[in-house]
Amino acid sequence: MDLESTSDERPDKWVMLVYRIPREPSTPRIAVWRKLRKYGVFQLADGVVVLPASPRTREQLDWVAEEVVEAGGQAEVWTAAPTTKDQRDRMRAKVSADRAAEYDEITDAAEAARALPDPAGRTRKLTQLRRRMREIDKRTFFPIAQRDGAEAALTELAAREPAQAQVPR
Repeated sequence: MDLESTSDERPDKWVMLVYRIPREPSTPRIAVWRKLRKYGVFQLADGVVVLPASPRTREQLDWVAEEVVEAGGQAEVWTAAPTTKDQRDRMRAKVSADRAAEYDEITDAAEAARALPDPAGRTRKLTQLRRRMREIDKRTFFPIAQRDGAEAALTELAAREPAQAQVPR
């Protein structure tokens, strides 16, 4: 998990992708948007997205920029910083709220899976939820309390499983 720490005196550094992609054919445009969602971007405006700066997020947006250009569009990747603490806090809050909702979904699904009567079904669901948790962790940039709840729910679900299902993640 990338936990970026910054002081309140200075704004965070973010990686910004500014892009324009042709509407037709729609397949590349949809693929780009899905990839950006998978990365957990904050959308500033149409065709402008940001992620907290790290070598990994810079590389991710560089890859997307290449895809946009290959699809006949235009793309530039920049390093940027919000000019006010309010802007920074708004972006952090939105990115964190999106991840919190995803962790809440994991918690709810794990609690529902505990009620499944079939041990094999619970094991499959546990595996699926652990995979989903790892995906969410990759785009979690700031500490989020809901992550602990999701982890606890998965641990509780794993405790109901036979010993062979409790293989380390």
